[in-house]
Amino acid sequence: MSRRSLKLIDVRPRPGHPSQGQMIAGNVILRCALGKGGITAFKREGDGGTPLARMRLLYGFKRPDKNVTGPSSLQLRQLRSNDGWCEVSSDRNYNRRVRIPYAASHETMWRKDNLYDVCIVMDWNIKPRRRTKGSAIFFHLARQGYTPTEGCIALSRADMDRLLPHLSGKTVIRVLR
Repeated sequence: MSRRSLKLIDVRPRPGHPSQGQMIAGNVILRCALGKGGITAFKREGDGGTPLARMRLLYGFKRPDKNVTGPSSLQLRQLRSNDGWCEVSSDRNYNRRVRIPYAASHETMWRKDNLYDVCIVMDWNIKPRRRTKGSAIFFHLARQGYTPTEGCIALSRADMDRLLPHLSGKTVIRVLR
C-alpha cells in the first residue's frame, strides 16, 4: 500500500459467505465483516443489511485509553463514555450522535467488546436523513471470526491500524455485489 491517501476502497461479498467481505484497498485485499443481512440495495432500519452504496468517510472516533496508532488525515475525535448514536427513526436526533443517558433507543459507543475503539462514520443517510433508511452505518473493528455486524463494515484491529494512515475525508468505500 502506498503512503498516499486512498480515494476509493471496494468491498465485495466473500464467495459463499454473504455476511463477510473482501475489502480491496489499493493493492491490498483484506477480510472484513458485513451485516448479518448481507449486502442490500434497499436498506431499512434494523434489517441487518450493509448498504449497496458509495459512502464517503466523514470522521471517526477513537477510544483514548486504547492506544489507537497511526496518523491519519481523517479527523478522529476522542470517544467519550457518554457518547451514543440515536437509532429511532421518529426521533429528532435519528442517525446522529447523542449524549447518554438518552430517552430514545440508541447505540452505546463506549463498548466493552472493543468494536468501537476505532469507529468511522460513513455518509450513509446523513444528509439528507431519511426516516427508516438505516442508522449507525459505521466502519469499525471486527469481532474475532468476523461474525456479522448490524449493517456496518468491520476490520480486524491490525488491518484497521494498517489502513488508518491512508484514510482521509476524501476516501470513499464502494460496496458492490
